Amino acid sequence: MHLLTTAADPLSGYDRAESVLFASPRGTLLTHGVRGVATGELADLAGRVDGPVAGAVAFDGTAHLIRPGSETWSPPIQPGGSPLRSAGWWSRRVPAPAEYADAVRQALTELATGRLAKVVLARTVELRSDSPVNLAGLLRPLLGHGYSFAAPLPGGRTLTGASPELLVSRRGREVVSNPLAGSAARAADRAEDRRRAAALSASAKDLHEHRLVVEAVADALAPYCKNLHVPVIPELTSTETMWHLSSRVTGTLRDPGTCALTLAAALHPTPAVCGTPEPDAREVIGRLEPFDRGFYAGLVGWTDATGDGEWAVAIRCAEVAEHTVRLYAGAGIVEGSDPDAELAETSAKFRTMLRALGVSDALV
Repeated sequence: MHLLTTAADPLSGYDRAESVLFASPRGTLLTHGVRGVATGELADLAGRVDGPVAGAVAFDGTAHLIRPGSETWSPPIQPGGSPLRSAGWWSRRVPAPAEYADAVRQALTELATGRLAKVVLARTVELRSDSPVNLAGLLRPLLGHGYSFAAPLPGGRTLTGASPELLVSRRGREVVSNPLAGSAARAADRAEDRRRAAALSASAKDLHEHRLVVEAVADALAPYCKNLHVPVIPELTSTETMWHLSSRVTGTLRDPGTCALTLAAALHPTPAVCGTPEPDAREVIGRLEPFDRGFYAGLVGWTDATGDGEWAVAIRCAEVAEHTVRLYAGAGIVEGSDPDAELAETSAKFRTMLRALGVSDALV
C-alpha cells in the first residue's frame, strides 16, 4: 500500500459495506472497493495470501480479509470528534453482572488446581435502537485514539472500535509488538488517578499477569526475529478510561520475506485475550462465557504487497448491525483476582465505546 495523501476528512469515501478504515500513529488507511475476499483460518491464509489485504480475524482464527480495489492514506488523526447522539437505547447484558462475577469465581477454582496460570473472561452488552445506527457518526469520536478501525464482517455487520494494543507491526525488517496486561480504571480526581496508577505499577498480581503475556509474545517472535529486545519492567500507559501496564517488544526479522500477517498468526491469541496455557484457557472460556466472541479479541489491520503491516488486538470494540451495537469487554483472571474488581474492570473498559455512543455507563 503506497503512501498517498487524501482529503482532510479521513471518512471521505468511506463505504460501510466495502471499506476498511484503520487509523494509527503511523497513518490512516482507507480502502475503496473489493477485488476479492480471503476467508479461512488465519494460519492457513498467512502463508499464501499476498497483500495488499485489510480486515479482521475472529478470536477463533477465522479471517475475513478484503483485497481492496484501491487505498488511500492520510496523516495520523488528532482526537476530537463529538459523541454520537441518538434517540435512545435498550440494553441486554450477557452474562448479567452477578453471573459474570460467579464465572470469575469458577475460573479461580480452575486456577487453584494448577491447570491454568491465567484465563481471560469477557462479557457483552447489546444495545438496540429504533433508529439505524449512524456508523460514521460512531466512528468520528473513536478516531485518533490508539488504533481505531472499522472493518466489514459477514452478514452486513461492521467491527469498529479504538484498541490501545498493537499485536504486531512490520516495517521492513523492524518488528514491534506492544502487549498490554494489568489494568486499572482512570479516576476523574487527579490525586486519585495518580494513586491508581501508582498502585497498578506496584501490584504483584498485575505484574505477574503482565509477565505471562510478555513472555508468550517473546516466545512467539523468537523464531522469526534476532536482536529481540524484551523489557524487564513494564511502563505505564493510559487511555481516556484506563491505565495499563505496557511493554514494547522489538526485534529484527531473520528472513526479510516474513510478512506481518505471518507474525500475527504466530502471536494470536496472546494471553492478554485468552490465557495460558492456551488450550486449557480456550476450554474454560468456551465453558464459562455464554456467548460467541465472534471477532472480539481477534485482530484487525492490514498487510501490504511488500509484507509490511499493522495488526491491532480487537478490544475496546463493538460489532455493529443496522439497529444494534454489541459491546465487548474482558478481564484477565489470575491467582489473587477479585470477582467484584474484575467486574468493575470490564465496566470501565466498556466506557471507550459508551463515550463514543454518547450513552450512560448505567447501561452496562
